[in-house]
Amino acid sequence: MATRLRKGSHVEWETSQGKTRGKVERKLTSDTTIKGHHVAASPESPQYLVVSDKTGAKAAHRADALKRVDGSS
Repeated sequence: MATRLRKGSHVEWETSQGKTRGKVERKLTSDTTIKGHHVAASPESPQYLVVSDKTGAKAAHRADALKRVDGSS
């Protein structure tokens, strides 16, 4: 992703139900577990913890899976 993501960036991503929008909560640079799922993140291959605007659910995504939405910080 050409645009740098940071905490508060408003983004959208694809789900099985269609596009979802939310905000970046933080950048993940080490392995972690979210909702019972292992997230393989590292400084060389970071992922971003995002929170859905609609449901408040948290998920981790690679930067290339996220599209910044206009009006983001």
